[in-house]
Amino acid sequence: MAGIAGIAKPGAFSDVSEMLDSIKHRGNNRKIFESGGTTIGVVWNDGIEDQPAYFTSDSVRDTGRAGRIASVTADNGCFLFSRDRIGVAPLYTGTDNRSCVCFASEVKSLINLTDNIQEIWPGQATESRGEKTPFDSLPVQNASSDPLRITEDLRKILGETVSSCITSEDTGSWLSGGLDSASICALAAPEMRELKTFAAGLKGAPDLEYASETARYIGSKHHEVIVTVDDMIKVLPDVIYYLESFDALLVRSSILNFMVAKKASDYVTQVLSGEGGDELFAGYDYLKEIPVTDLRNELLRITAKLHNTALQRVDRCSSAHGTTAYVPFTDPRVVEFAFSIPSQYKIVNGVEKWILRKAMEGLLPDAVLWRPKAKFWDGSGVREKIAEIAEKNITDSDFRNERLLYNGWTLISKEELYYYRIFREHFGSNTDLSWMGRTD
Repeated sequence: MAGIAGIAKPGAFSDVSEMLDSIKHRGNNRKIFESGGTTIGVVWNDGIEDQPAYFTSDSVRDTGRAGRIASVTADNGCFLFSRDRIGVAPLYTGTDNRSCVCFASEVKSLINLTDNIQEIWPGQATESRGEKTPFDSLPVQNASSDPLRITEDLRKILGETVSSCITSEDTGSWLSGGLDSASICALAAPEMRELKTFAAGLKGAPDLEYASETARYIGSKHHEVIVTVDDMIKVLPDVIYYLESFDALLVRSSILNFMVAKKASDYVTQVLSGEGGDELFAGYDYLKEIPVTDLRNELLRITAKLHNTALQRVDRCSSAHGTTAYVPFTDPRVVEFAFSIPSQYKIVNGVEKWILRKAMEGLLPDAVLWRPKAKFWDGSGVREKIAEIAEKNITDSDFRNERLLYNGWTLISKEELYYYRIFREHFGSNTDLSWMGRTD
């Protein structure tokens, strides 16, 4: 993980320095330089073995393992942008009041320079003056039709990817209690002397129980964060500031993620995350109602949305605390193999992620391996508590009068209005929101 920023004009060291100040949580080292009629900069952290090149003579990069890349190259007073196909590494752009193109890893670096912020689309490789190209498909090959062969290959590819993300004993893993993070932890544990795992939830939350059971089974050194309602209220302003969103489902799922990321930062500099498994292997209940012939296209669609939903959460929660998150499920090899698996092996007899579960047999306790999908905020005990907080703070009249935003968006719930009020304090009420994603 790194933070990058720049402006398409020479001599703008003060401006770029201020941009980097707003994302200094992404790294304690700094480099600002001129190249090709532009001024560009980068922040990054020490302590990562086999550290990737975060800058060259004409470019800056936010790059890492498991397919992460956001790269900007100076080119005759303009920029060439490149971003990984899934959108693990964030990147935004806009133009200042002199029509100079600027860019940054986070919106907060651009908010005082431009009111026309746009997200660089995942998979895009274009000049800054060019048009966005949509993320529409993935190159795939047909996998074997033999489920046993598929499970063997899947375990091998995913295991190799997890292994490549572990460069030192200073690597840990978030462990939510669900199948995806448990699978990553099970594959990581044999690669280390002692894997450190981290979970968060309200007292008595089911996720804590399943995370603890997984940790015992794989032999990790497990750390829990027991959260109270007061803790959630206290941390919400920071969550929304770093997340740069008021989307109800995204914020709700980020509260505990933010807190567990803070806990992890006390012990490790790098963490593994299980995000992406639901999208690649059909982990959501509604997917069971989709004809198998249409399932692959729907999985492609929701995978294409990860960049400003779950992956945004992972990036912001980890970087807020100075850690780097690796997401093995988003590695190009894993993604391409997952989309080559026949759809009929992803949901079998109503069991979601069936092929992933089969691939992990023997590596996880059965109670975790075959646990039905639970939304993160349900399994962690957050949903009802957050709804109660919003109900206490937002009256029916408030909701009627404030739910329609100036740009035509309609807030879906009192919970979302509660988040929006906090967002507005950080980013203003007239901020262009075209860069912000919203969950379905």
